Amino acid sequence: MNKIDLIAAVADSTELTRAKAGEAVDAVLGAIEAALKNGEEVRLVGFGTFATATRKASTGRNPRTGDAIAIPESTSVRFKPGKGLKDAVG
Repeated sequence: MNKIDLIAAVADSTELTRAKAGEAVDAVLGAIEAALKNGEEVRLVGFGTFATATRKASTGRNPRTGDAIAIPESTSVRFKPGKGLKDAVG
């Protein structure tokens, strides 16, 4: 399922137009993104939790040359599914 499919599913289940459903989906995704940018955790009870995690800087190896390269610190998004989602998926 991609974003277009998600918008269509929301429109079908809520009797909204696809344009309004698209605005709603964009608003939800934008709110999640803004919260994560501020370092906040987004917890959707029964669905799951979105949170950010920082990876420490490390040293890696270039597979072609074997030279050591510096891998900078980075922030990534983590998702932990909730009990309701785990039970629904099986």
